[in-house]
Amino acid sequence: MNLVVKKYGGTSVASIAKISKIAENLIDEYNSKKKLVVVLSAMGNSTDKLVNLSSRVSKNPNTRDFDMLLSSGEQVSVSLLSMILNERGIAAKSYTGWQAGIKTNIDYSNARILSIDTKRIKADLKKGFVVVVAGFQGINNRGDITTLGRGGSDTTAVALAAALKAQECQIYTDVDGVYTTDPRVCAKAKRIDVLTYEEMLEMAGLGSRVLQLRSVEFASKYNVPLRVLHAHNSNNIGTLIKKEEKNMEGALISGIAFTKDESEIIIKGVKDQPGVASKILGPIGDANIEVDMIVQNVGSDGLADFTFTVSRNSLNKAVKVIEKHKKIMGYQNIESKRNIVKVSLVGVGMRSHAGIASKMFKCLAKNKVNIRMISTSEIKISVVIDQKNLEIAVKALHNEFKLDKKKNRA
Repeated sequence: MNLVVKKYGGTSVASIAKISKIAENLIDEYNSKKKLVVVLSAMGNSTDKLVNLSSRVSKNPNTRDFDMLLSSGEQVSVSLLSMILNERGIAAKSYTGWQAGIKTNIDYSNARILSIDTKRIKADLKKGFVVVVAGFQGINNRGDITTLGRGGSDTTAVALAAALKAQECQIYTDVDGVYTTDPRVCAKAKRIDVLTYEEMLEMAGLGSRVLQLRSVEFASKYNVPLRVLHAHNSNNIGTLIKKEEKNMEGALISGIAFTKDESEIIIKGVKDQPGVASKILGPIGDANIEVDMIVQNVGSDGLADFTFTVSRNSLNKAVKVIEKHKKIMGYQNIESKRNIVKVSLVGVGMRSHAGIASKMFKCLAKNKVNIRMISTSEIKISVVIDQKNLEIAVKALHNEFKLDKKKNRA
């Protein structure tokens, strides 16, 4: 089947005019004999408005009712697009998540897709319909509507593409692809033609907000080619995300990701002995606080410093947990710092090229950027630096690795 799944985000469907523009693009592809499944988010900031409505009537709403409320946003956008297509002579049919056969677990507000019954969609595609599906939602075995968490429409689209064995899953946003870094920080940033799933997973997890992390994981698991495109620019080819191929290692560094949502905690004077990390991180984990980078420095007199990072929103909570468990952890004092960021080089080419870390550190030193923490993986090198040095670091690394002159992979 010559099938493509297309997903449009909230800003892409923020008005009737924008939805009508999407309909025009869909009509062109429909007339070229393509089978189309379209997944939509709610219009603009309508989900935020629904959350606000909920807060006005309940401080702690029943999760079943909350999902029922939030799911209504997508139903508005899919019905409007279907109406516009039908008005213009194109047979279209709108579906809620449960009508599309999307079955989830019972976790309201952050449900996971378990299976998709595609019989109904396939039957309508065979009849020539454009199928328009509400993203972000499904149904559990209790017959209740569930939602997939913020950004869940991306996951809906990828899951449908996998279940229907689509040629490609196209994610339409307000940017024309994935860039070597954020163009707002580095004007020389360049759109990337092709990325691997691994690279996109790293970049999504490190602050690149173009795609939802769960959707990339899903695409990688089921080998669904993903393409990021601009919603209202029909001339762009976007960024294709696919499995790694042998010829792809030629690109040394694919991009620079960064996240500002970082804070640092230094626990000073802990006993330098086995089990100290467990004593510290155990209570932190029990409080559902995610820890990112960790460094333990060997001190003197049998004492050490234990440093780790958490999100800024979790900093105060983490400090309270540490103070509460001071006797168990056995430290002398703690320090914390909010104004830090994490900057990361990402690229599958690191697997076959030595000296990337050294080159990165020399570049930062030359630009007087002090490194607070370092973390590495097979295709990533991350450093924690002061927030005031973010723009300097990103621009310097972008120039050092010549990402503005990078040859895109075919």
